[in-house]
Amino acid sequence: MSTVPPPDRPDDESAPSLSDEQLASFLREAAEGGGTSAPKEPSARARMVARRLREEDEAAQRAHPGGGRGGRKGKAQGPPPATPPGWRTGPASHEGKGGGSRRRRLGVGAGVVALVALAVVAVRPSLVLDRLPGGDGGSERPLAAETARPTGAPGDPARSGRATREHPFRGSPAERWAEGPDAIEIPEAKALAGMSEEDVAFALRRTKELLVAANLDPGVLRGERPDKALAVLDPKQPELLPKLRRSLRAPDEEHDPLKLFTRFDPDETRLAGDVVKVRGRMTLAAGKPGVVKVNADYTFVYPLVRAEGGDGEVARTIVRRVLTLTLNDPARWDVTEGKLLLEKYFTEHGNTACDVHDGYLHPGFADDGPSGERPTGPLTDPYDRSQPLTGSESEDCGRVTRT
Repeated sequence: MSTVPPPDRPDDESAPSLSDEQLASFLREAAEGGGTSAPKEPSARARMVARRLREEDEAAQRAHPGGGRGGRKGKAQGPPPATPPGWRTGPASHEGKGGGSRRRRLGVGAGVVALVALAVVAVRPSLVLDRLPGGDGGSERPLAAETARPTGAPGDPARSGRATREHPFRGSPAERWAEGPDAIEIPEAKALAGMSEEDVAFALRRTKELLVAANLDPGVLRGERPDKALAVLDPKQPELLPKLRRSLRAPDEEHDPLKLFTRFDPDETRLAGDVVKVRGRMTLAAGKPGVVKVNADYTFVYPLVRAEGGDGEVARTIVRRVLTLTLNDPARWDVTEGKLLLEKYFTEHGNTACDVHDGYLHPGFADDGPSGERPTGPLTDPYDRSQPLTGSESEDCGRVTRT
């Protein structure tokens, strides 16, 4: 890079004078590695103009975050991870109105973030070093609870590496997520749609019971019958419970229990430990008079090992569920008191076989050979919770960008 030599006569007022524009041009060329020989200019003025240029650049950066010299708003999508072609994002399922499934593509901006991180390290290295293994700060702090839909996909975790039995979430954004039933936080209840605060609180509790029983119960994850989850639902809701029981008894492509329940084949895989990471939120809405709605949107991350040789590779399967349940006033509606109606539910599975319909999720391991349906859908980031899941997305079998 070019440097600015000191003036021959710094205090000689007879030195030739330059305009601010000429001096600014020279200083920019010098900073960018080019430029010509230095003009004869008093050093005090040079410093003054250089300071003004820096202030202008800083003001421009504040006005246009991510812009300016050296910044990039995004980077090219790298190759997909080394998961075998037979293991994809499983079909996103739904029951209720409409049809279809969900697939989407994601780009992650990293150029400007990397530059900012370097600046932080230069000024206060402890802010980053304390977050590394062995640093004074220990492991990364857990994320605060999600209170609104994220604006984008989570970035890459600070600590990368291969997942192990001891650290099954290493290299995953879920490493900082809360775990188990405690991650499903119930919002504050309030009276809605003619239903009392106590009624609304009951609807919230029952919704959590369903989520826990369907996605976190160890027996259900091993393929056992989800009786606690079924007990939350109203038997008066036409066709729902018979259809769910049929899917559990004899699953096929049309009758798929994975639309509501998370199940793994115990002869094939088992959890790597007893921790499932969870992130999401629950919200309230008023329905018709005597109807309160509970909307739930949660992502569950399951670390898995093979049933035999469980000390080997760890794979992760990611399941996102979006549900709307309602509590109806039995004095106004033909419902069973204390039961919930399932208005709609949508599901997206990440890292499972697309073309197997036996009622179990089948995670892919990096050392598996090619098998199964060839992917035709776009790349999908299963950790991206920024987009709604509505059931109107492509049914094509896609491929996860990470697990």
